[in-house]
Amino acid sequence: MFIVAMQDVAPTVTTRLEGLARSPADWALFIDIDGTLLDMAPTPDSAVVPPGLVQTLARLLQRFGGAVALSTGRRVADADRLLAPLRLVTSGVHGTEVRRVAGGDTVMLVAPVSADRIRDIDNVARGAPGTLVEPKGCGVAVHYRNAPDAGPALERELQRVVGRWADLVVRPGRKVLEVIPRARSKGTGLAELMRLPPFRGRRPVMIGDDHGDESAHLAAERLGGFGLKVAGEHFGPAIADFDGVASVRAWLAALAYHDGGSRVGAPAL
Repeated sequence: MFIVAMQDVAPTVTTRLEGLARSPADWALFIDIDGTLLDMAPTPDSAVVPPGLVQTLARLLQRFGGAVALSTGRRVADADRLLAPLRLVTSGVHGTEVRRVAGGDTVMLVAPVSADRIRDIDNVARGAPGTLVEPKGCGVAVHYRNAPDAGPALERELQRVVGRWADLVVRPGRKVLEVIPRARSKGTGLAELMRLPPFRGRRPVMIGDDHGDESAHLAAERLGGFGLKVAGEHFGPAIADFDGVASVRAWLAALAYHDGGSRVGAPAL
């Protein structure tokens, strides 16, 4: 057992840990993946899941009576692959696909991006060597982490092309440009899940690190909960609640293995 060091989180987050641990039946957890649970990686497929994380999430699912969900830009199937054997309730691809019941089927909420549009997006990306186009069913991600200087020009050209399509919009992220349906976001995904059991009647807590998580932070606040920000390329240290991914995982482990007293313990991660 160890006592989680909380010096890497804001004091209010330590206080909130105790509040959630005392009454988990009042709360629902929504957690981003990349940059929040997992360190950012050069490509989506190269993300690494550290030992102990899946067990922590399984323990949280038990403690919170099933009211734990992922809110991610990834496809639900990709989240499953990373966190196997867990198949959590998940809002995927910025609220465009969903698994409403843990272990259940995934439903696409809007039509997939057409092959013609994917081809147009791919043609834009070809002008910036090192970029990666990732079709995601209802959305398309253009990653430029391996070509960071291409970002501004790539965004301008992508905005020009996508601007022809009234139903889609370009939303920036951490070295990625997401082409997704205009009417969908992580915020709409969180609000929809909060209407379902076991989330209904609870207060949502959303943890995220990027532009796309801001809509879910706002949705959580509107529903009586709050958002927690992770420092990185988007949220600076002055406004972040966590200084990075490691402190998020430590906080979640402390919450999962809270011993019911004033100390928070967990097995070594």
